[in-house]
Amino acid sequence: MSAQAGPTLRFADQPLKGIALICFAVWLFASHDALSKYLSGFYPVVMVVWARYLSHTLLMMGIFIPRSGLAVIRTKRPGLQVLRALCLIGCSLFFTTGLRYLPMAEATAVNFLAPLMVTALSVPLLKETVTRSQWAAVLAGFIGVLIIVRPGGQLFTPAVLLPVCSAVCFGLYQLLTRLLSGIDSPTTSNFLTGIINTLVLSSVVPFFWEIPTLTHGFMLALLGLFGMSGHLLLTQAFRYAPPALLAPFSYGQIVTAGIIGYLVFGHVPDSGALIGILVICASGLAVAWQQSRKASRAKKARAVPAAQPEALPEEVADAAAGAPAQRSP
Repeated sequence: MSAQAGPTLRFADQPLKGIALICFAVWLFASHDALSKYLSGFYPVVMVVWARYLSHTLLMMGIFIPRSGLAVIRTKRPGLQVLRALCLIGCSLFFTTGLRYLPMAEATAVNFLAPLMVTALSVPLLKETVTRSQWAAVLAGFIGVLIIVRPGGQLFTPAVLLPVCSAVCFGLYQLLTRLLSGIDSPTTSNFLTGIINTLVLSSVVPFFWEIPTLTHGFMLALLGLFGMSGHLLLTQAFRYAPPALLAPFSYGQIVTAGIIGYLVFGHVPDSGALIGILVICASGLAVAWQQSRKASRAKKARAVPAAQPEALPEEVADAAAGAPAQRSP
């Protein structure tokens, strides 16, 4: 397959298979975050994130270079690709630093503001129209964060701003992904992101370098494997079931993060945090539902013939290195 070919496919009517794949994907994402949190307690965050990008890039080289050659890294918009990569590296650094100070479930929930950020930022950056109900969902998401970090709560610290900044960076990253849709293939965009961020971090990692133990070195390599495998499974899930069906299961990552956080780090969210997490999930699902309705109306307006393959959304096909472990809306 050409590296520049856009992905097209029909959704196979196998919803249970799609649900199983997305559940496995979010488990890998949560496991990736748990490894990042654990390793950041021993090594600088820059080194942990660098190892994640390096292992991801090496895996992509092994998979795609033999199949597509150097054509896989040819881009028509190098400036946008660099900006997209830098947004993702900011997202990775903010989120991983946040995991050093915050429990997994709460940090993951705050990071799930990213779909709401996309809605809010699409107005000034893409000149899109956002309905009142969508703005209400965005506002509800931020209220959920305020409930989690309420004054007097355990998380009422400046550290909670780290996953918020991560969500902003990831929202910008997704908007740039949308702009690049139809210009470069998802494989090209994701490969370039891995290469650019590996090079950027390689220029500074010598100043943060600490020799890892053999066990920790293996864990650092697993970061790339877990992240890449999770996103590939996520892409496959959307081949078997529509986004509207799978959207609620992506929020299972917060539940999985809470379970792993309890089993590995001994943290249990309090009642306020649980309420805030539920508010964020509800607001994110509301935005996903509204987007699904909008896409359905647009599809009917175009009167696409039933026999024509349906394109896989660019955000769904995104297997980006270092992306925070969550579904791309």
